[in-house]
Amino acid sequence: MRPFFLAAILALAHAATAQPGPPTTFSFLRIAPSARAASMAGAFSAVYDEDVSAFFYNPALLNPEMHRTLSVTYLNHLGGIHAGFVSHARHWERVGTLGAGLRYVTWGSTDGYDAEGNATEPFGANDAALTASWARNHDDRLRYGANLHAAFSSVEAASASAFAADVGVLYHISKRQLVLSASMHHIGFVADALGPSGDALPLDVRVGVSKRFRYLPLLVSLSGYNLNRIGEESDGRSAVSGALRHMAIGWEFFFGDAFRLRLGYNHRQHQDLKIKNRLDLAGVGVGCGLRVATFRFDYAFNSWSTLGGLHQITIRTGV
Repeated sequence: MRPFFLAAILALAHAATAQPGPPTTFSFLRIAPSARAASMAGAFSAVYDEDVSAFFYNPALLNPEMHRTLSVTYLNHLGGIHAGFVSHARHWERVGTLGAGLRYVTWGSTDGYDAEGNATEPFGANDAALTASWARNHDDRLRYGANLHAAFSSVEAASASAFAADVGVLYHISKRQLVLSASMHHIGFVADALGPSGDALPLDVRVGVSKRFRYLPLLVSLSGYNLNRIGEESDGRSAVSGALRHMAIGWEFFFGDAFRLRLGYNHRQHQDLKIKNRLDLAGVGVGCGLRVATFRFDYAFNSWSTLGGLHQITIRTGV
């Protein structure tokens, strides 16, 4: 397979995540791992409750409320791209809370050609990552944690692998229902690259804040992501516009414990995907959550303007 097709797959992976930075084989690590997070546009770095998939956003979010929780997610992406996510947690008092996760992405089928341009058999591309997570309290307010990832990618006969870690902290003021968080993601190395020019991990520095209101059934969450790349995309933008391209905001409305509505907005996705001179919902996420007995069902829709929309479903339960 010619290098052109490797580059095409890398570009497709970068587009599918809609995140800043150069394309990399391992950009799939940025895809939202749950419908709840996706409906809030990825503003999930400081959402501290029983949602076990949160440890992908900050390992310090892993907590005892997630004990024995299993989360399974399916994502129907654009262009025949499909993804699945599984996460689970267990808590031990003397050790802390442990989590495990699996992410899998299949990029569909692509026509193959040899070095002379003759058609060959179609080929596929797949990505997968295994995650082990751990977190514990320092005191009543401060919590810290870490993730370890082993990521793998394959395109036809070529393959790549990488090993990385995340570290994170959060500060929880329970009386005010306020959470502050900070984390660094994908610190590690690429063991094997797809092409001869090497590859890199999508290093990501994040901060977040969330607030649940005492007298309103509302959670507001604000996340800053890829803060290590602020200022790299000037393009005549103001400092404010550049900063907004690294932020996402989400809202969750509670109607008792049985039903929730969610809304999110990602400014970068809106700016990069919108069609000018028309009302465009690119970058907007919407969704809902329903509890039935011991099961929670979450759904998300994310608009990608004229390209279409992403549908994501998550089922959570205790096991």
